[in-house]
Amino acid sequence: MSQGRIWVLGTCNTCTRVVASLPPGSLEVIDFRKSPVDAETLDRWIDLAGSPEALFSKRARKYRELGLHERDLSAQEMRDLILEHDTLIKRPVAIVNGPDAAQIFIGSAKGNVAALQEALS
Repeated sequence: MSQGRIWVLGTCNTCTRVVASLPPGSLEVIDFRKSPVDAETLDRWIDLAGSPEALFSKRARKYRELGLHERDLSAQEMRDLILEHDTLIKRPVAIVNGPDAAQIFIGSAKGNVAALQEALS
């Protein structure tokens, strides 16, 4: 039975590797391209993460293409940009439903993936 959800970009090798490292069936896998993130879901992520900056990828190609590296973006601008360009989301994003509250895991850093695996065990 699924303990939550993980949002990935289906064409992203890193996302595929992270999902493969998790217990089979532990999370429902959702592809950003097939089911775009809506404002309500993004706002929940922001609440869990503490800020839109935690979800915002400054490594994305789109970040430079849009000249965003030359600007000081507000939290609202980051939120709006994420809704407009899903490639600006640090991925994968996993929500694990715990006994007391949901936990969010953002990105593919080793420590983050290890914490996600621990939460699912």
